[in-house]
Parts: sequence; structure tokens; C-alpha cells
Amino acid sequence: MDITWFGQSCFRLRFKAATIITDPFDGQIGLKLPRQKAEICTISHDHPDHNNQRAVGGEAVIFSGPGEYERAGIFVFGIATFHDRRNGRDRGRNTAFRIEGDGLSVCHLGDLGHVPTQSQIEELHAPDVLLIPVGGNGTLNAAEAAEVVGLLSPRLVIPMHYQLPGLKMKLDPVSRFLHEMGVPKATPQESLRVMPVAEAHETQVVVLEPKQ
Repeated sequence: MDITWFGQSCFRLRFKAATIITDPFDGQIGLKLPRQKAEICTISHDHPDHNNQRAVGGEAVIFSGPGEYERAGIFVFGIATFHDRRNGRDRGRNTAFRIEGDGLSVCHLGDLGHVPTQSQIEELHAPDVLLIPVGGNGTLNAAEAAEVVGLLSPRLVIPMHYQLPGLKMKLDPVSRFLHEMGVPKATPQESLRVMPVAEAHETQVVVLEPKQ
């Protein structure tokens, strides 16, 4: 599976049988999302920086809430969470997605705004790849994100939803999360290829360069 990040919470996940776009954003946030084609598009919640499904062509099917879904041999599980620490009273609901294909499990947390409950942790399992917001301002801040990483024990962690040049909203820089994770420096990669492994590995943080 190949992973490309476009900024904010938008990724392209290329499995052998299908391509997935997560949380496509509108250009009003200050970032540019190149036109994409995919078989699946996941929408974690209905905010403009996450719900621009018109940017995704290719007759993509939209998965936008809790439930169990399947297309082209890719299984998607939506887990109900919240966008804030007060059960959605401030910013509403959020759907975290567990995506399974090619012998891999990817967890996209959307705009998760709280540390998950034990039952939510069990539904999210221990993914191979965790895509996690780290920039605060209604989502997990650096310390909370590091706590969630510890609870989920992923093989690879890719931070998202943090401050970038041109982004009009105010978020914390990724450096705060790296500090919490004990990572002194991370050189951004253009993309990431992930293969299944049989043995357990220590959690590794990977920073991606947003593709514009």
C-alpha cells in the first residue's frame, strides 16, 4: 500500500484493488487539493476542511458515518467518536475509520477531539498505520495524541492536521507532537510504501511532505 498526504487530514491510500481518499478539503482553507480519482472516499465529519467529496472523481463511493462497509475487497469500519471533549456539544460528532486491505490495517482518526474510550480502542484495534491529528484547536493536541498512540500501539504513526504554510486556520506545529513522542528530528518523506510484516515492531513516527 502506498500513502500520500495532501495536507490537513486528506490522504490517498493506494491498495492493489482500490484507491481511497480520506477527508478531502475545500480550497477555502488555504491549501490546494489536486483533483483525485478513487473507488472509495471517507468523510469523518461535515466540515469544509474534511467533506469536499466533489474533489474526488472516478465514481467514488462515499463512506461518511459509523458502520461496516466493503468495496473491491477493501473493508472499512466507521467508529463513532466526537470532535471535542464534551461528547460533541461543542463541535459535533466525528467518525474514525479502520480500513483493511492487502493484509494491512490503517486507522484514520479524522478530527478526533478526545482520548478514545476503552470500547473505542477495542474497535480501532492495533493498526499497522495510524493517521492521527496532532494540532489541537478542537482536535487532539500533541500530548493527547501521544497518549492515543500509546493506547493503540500502531506500527507506524503519521501525524496530520497541524500547521502548514498557507493554512488559514491556526493549529500547533508538528514539532510539539514529535517532542512528546521523543523524536528529535524527522525528515519529511514524499510518500510511504507499507508492506505487511509478521513480527511486532516498535512504533515509528513518519512525517510526510504534503503533495500540492
